[in-house]
Amino acid sequence: MTWSFSLGRLLGSELRVHITFFLLLAWIGFAAYGTSGWAGAMVNIAFVLALFACVVAHEFGHALMARRYGIRTPDITLLPIGGLARLERMPEKPGEEIAVALAGPAVNVVIWAVLTAFGAKTSLALTDLDQTSAGFLQRLAVVNLFLALFNMIPAFPMDGGRVLRALLCLRMDRVAATRAAATAGQIVAFFLGFMGLSSGNPVLVLIAVFVFVAANAESQDVAMRSVARRLMARDAMITRYESLAPQDTVATAATTLIRTTQHEFPVLGSDGALLGFVTRAALFEALAHDAPRTRPVTEIMTADIPRVALATGLETVLATLHDGAPAIAVCTETGQMLGYITRENVGELMVVQGR
Repeated sequence: MTWSFSLGRLLGSELRVHITFFLLLAWIGFAAYGTSGWAGAMVNIAFVLALFACVVAHEFGHALMARRYGIRTPDITLLPIGGLARLERMPEKPGEEIAVALAGPAVNVVIWAVLTAFGAKTSLALTDLDQTSAGFLQRLAVVNLFLALFNMIPAFPMDGGRVLRALLCLRMDRVAATRAAATAGQIVAFFLGFMGLSSGNPVLVLIAVFVFVAANAESQDVAMRSVARRLMARDAMITRYESLAPQDTVATAATTLIRTTQHEFPVLGSDGALLGFVTRAALFEALAHDAPRTRPVTEIMTADIPRVALATGLETVLATLHDGAPAIAVCTETGQMLGYITRENVGELMVVQGR
């Protein structure tokens, strides 16, 4: 995720924090300082850090349960509105998806139970969470109980929404179940946004926007993968394109960009073997600097391009594209390129296939 940086690795996953998280800390500290001075600011900042430690534990609940089913979690990112565990894929068996979805809220319930055992009470109202006089552990217990209950709202892609999707999968196909759960999520997002605007709560508005957008994106992704399972690389690859030679210059590439509709250009050797790709972004970056345009394109090309065979499943291609590759080359066993695949033409294929 852009605008985030790594804090290190924990339990096999990279822990990242988004830069906007520090804006949240600054806002909390500034608001508390205005009413309670430096002491109140430090206490509230410590509370937010403890809260997000619980959020991290929640996300690792998902990650560790997913690992039981052979699914890795490359990274977990802290955002101002919570955490995001990026699983390689979601389990498609209903029972496994329910287990992974419930593992996160279960962690918050355990934390709440431990804090209650140490004397923390949960009679505190959510509106009083900013009051330091309420007690640190008591506020933390209330928030963990709230996180467990809030995440179980049947609004996709929240945990409750994933449970709803898994239950719907028992009676309908996954695409229809995801679409139904996503619609429920967007309805809930509308009401959350309305509540946030009515009460002047920006966090609720942010959560509403995230749920609405993420629900739609997940629905589209599941539909795309459903179609992709029936297709292969040969069905999606671009076969008519202009290529560049290793000796071609940046100026030549710029001219080719203007007179074609391509956004990326394969660089092919004299034997037709793929050497790399020159992307439009790399070309624009090269043109923006004062470096000579007589440089060969090999200096600005991306050499590490994933390669697949004609019969490779399109779902595998999609997974590689999601990892950030600008294109996927479809090559023969000897390395000669037959065509290439981009996100754009996969999207066009999905429309043609009537997803």
